[in-house]
Amino acid sequence: MTNAPENSAEDTLIARYFKPLATDPGAFGLVDDAAVLSSSGDDIVVTTDAVIEGVHYLATDPPDTIARKALRVNLSDLAAKGAVPAGFVLTLALRSKEDAWLGPFADALGEDAKTFACPLLGGDTVSTPGPQMISITAFGRVPRGRMVGRTGARPGDRILVTGTIGDAALGLDVLTGGAAAAALASDPAAREALVSRYRIPQPRNMLARAVRDHASAAMDVSDGLAGDLTKLCAASGVSASVDVANVPLSAAAAGLIVRNAVCVETLLAGGDDYEVLCTVPPAQSDALIAAGRAAGVAVTAIGTIVAGSARPRFLDGQGQELALKRLSYSHF
Repeated sequence: MTNAPENSAEDTLIARYFKPLATDPGAFGLVDDAAVLSSSGDDIVVTTDAVIEGVHYLATDPPDTIARKALRVNLSDLAAKGAVPAGFVLTLALRSKEDAWLGPFADALGEDAKTFACPLLGGDTVSTPGPQMISITAFGRVPRGRMVGRTGARPGDRILVTGTIGDAALGLDVLTGGAAAAALASDPAAREALVSRYRIPQPRNMLARAVRDHASAAMDVSDGLAGDLTKLCAASGVSASVDVANVPLSAAAAGLIVRNAVCVETLLAGGDDYEVLCTVPPAQSDALIAAGRAAGVAVTAIGTIVAGSARPRFLDGQGQELALKRLSYSHF
């Protein structure tokens, strides 16, 4: 008689924490090493992002916020492509398998998977002696040929951005004891709001269809508005002019600028905003702004696409170009 095989530590971990999240029939309850994702005649959009301890999140960040960030940065990419979430696969590189960390992580991941209708399809878990790493590959659906890329911007298009810019960079500054932390020492509500923007992005998936219907080009702002707009313009073979006074800021960020506690470059070049940056033909820009209003998300026009290959210009309230020393956050 052959003894029944014992479950490995990895099998036990998956069964306990992640099998309950695999609700899509194509995940096969995570008993297989592959999944099936039906296309339903749509194009499948694929995006992947990893978050690494010490690079994308702090070792002291709560595990539930780490889970939400890991999934939401990928959902943000899908939103900017005009795609509806379809599912994701997860790779975890863990130093330990303590319930105190994995329990809240899995619970939050499951909640977000349900909220955004993006079920877990499969993945892998490995052990690492180094920093923890969470890598997610997300899949989305768009009608055939309708994905919004970076290459469609044309001169005359308006440049629109969702939400507010720079809050996440300020949140990280608060957590690491920087200038924003000192300036907001007596304002715990503002500090917490900024920290929340760093730890828990707000992907704009409710605007995916509007982006698909109206935008000529789009991407999400992950490494900084200035740098990401520069990437979009390079892909489209155009340039841009941005009125910095129109860049939407939260009350906390605007207050720090007024007090000279931080400079505007910190906001324009800071990472982790996860807002949608898009270009829209003038005749359609009001429709996208209205769609945002209906969804409860501010959509703001900040500039115009212009002909040429020069780096985008960022102009102050007097029309003078700002000399930005850096355009984006670098992971290297």
